[in-house]
Amino acid sequence: MSDEMLKEISYVQISKYRTKTMKSLDGEVLIPSQIAKNSGIRTNHISKVLAELKAHELVEYINSEVRKGRLYRHTDKCEQVVKNLE
Repeated sequence: MSDEMLKEISYVQISKYRTKTMKSLDGEVLIPSQIAKNSGIRTNHISKVLAELKAHELVEYINSEVRKGRLYRHTDKCEQVVKNLE
């Protein structure tokens, strides 16, 4: 496993919000309110966490033209991180 991947795994693991957010997506395409409901985290926190994860290229949104109701999903990089979280 590469050093870069280990850094990303560590980045996610040090935050329970990041970990729960990534696990709640689990291969699905969801809007932030659905992620919040699945993970038990308030929506305003989910928005911040998603922005952080997007900056690390762990999640992406597939409808960038909208501000409300953005659809988020894992990136390929994220799939590798999630496998190592369990």
